[in-house]
Amino acid sequence: MTALLEPRTTVRSGRRARRRRSVVVTAVLAVIAFALFVLTMMVGSYVVSPVDVIASAFMLKDDPAVDFVVRDLRLPTASAALAVGLALGVSGYVFQKLLGNPLASPDFVGVSSGASLFAVSSIVLFNASSLVVSGSALAGALLASLVIYLLAWRDGISGYRFILIGIGVSQLLLSLVGYIITRADLYEAREAMTWLVGTIGQAGAGELRTLLVALAILVPVALVLERPLRALELGDDTARGLGSRVEINRLVLLALSIVLIGFSTAVAGPIMFVALIAAPIAQRLTGPAGGVLAAGLVGAVIVLAADLVSEQVLPTALPTGVVTGLVGAPYLIWLLATVNREGRGG
Repeated sequence: MTALLEPRTTVRSGRRARRRRSVVVTAVLAVIAFALFVLTMMVGSYVVSPVDVIASAFMLKDDPAVDFVVRDLRLPTASAALAVGLALGVSGYVFQKLLGNPLASPDFVGVSSGASLFAVSSIVLFNASSLVVSGSALAGALLASLVIYLLAWRDGISGYRFILIGIGVSQLLLSLVGYIITRADLYEAREAMTWLVGTIGQAGAGELRTLLVALAILVPVALVLERPLRALELGDDTARGLGSRVEINRLVLLALSIVLIGFSTAVAGPIMFVALIAAPIAQRLTGPAGGVLAAGLVGAVIVLAADLVSEQVLPTALPTGVVTGLVGAPYLIWLLATVNREGRGG
């Protein structure tokens, strides 16, 4: 009897160790994200102490000079970086797990391209306000995703087919973006290109508030659906055998991811590679027990750090998307080479 219980005890202890590692790493990521969030509001032409930043941001005391710098000038940018990073990290995690491919990222399967086409069209063709541009980006992300889903449907959704069709649709949409920019005057073209690179802090309070509300609703939903998501990773037949409603869960998870991408793109433009690299980094740090929250926090850390580098470290301030591109592009090259060597390229 003791011999029979030993393997079961070993399995349980292994699960507890993995769960403990995941909790500890996730907590550390949360601390790092909060530290970067505070640091973003500390540095600049006027340096503020961390104690004053926290007191002002959380309205613990009143100091008109500090409140103006922290609440009015820096808090919106720091909040946007934190929220956009969380949204991109969660969205990328859901996409990659749902489609079973490390290349499954909203950056490459047409979602961000649809948002870009609609946003650039509203800038160039209609000289729209920032709120209209943000709404157009969300509408474009949703419409592009619907088109890709319908084209990829064939008695269900195959991850590989979804990615290939998404890449094709993405290239078509980016070609249309390029054509529209060529028809714009110099000022509109410059504005559109700045938006396309992705920059934290360019959206208004309304767009940021909408993203924060979306995160407050959708991240808990993603946490609840994490178990069905893990079942879908095992294949449709296995998931059905475990009692999962495959197509309904897949649709809900895809919709959740797309809405998060749409709202984050509406706030900051298409910041590339964050959704691609956040989930794999989180998985390496937390192990198999890691999940949605860890990936979201890694995304937040990446965007906050990239924004700090672009604004405070480089000799000339650059859009945040330039920094994430410098980090993400080598990772993509490495990933493509690895996938090709392992024979997982299809």
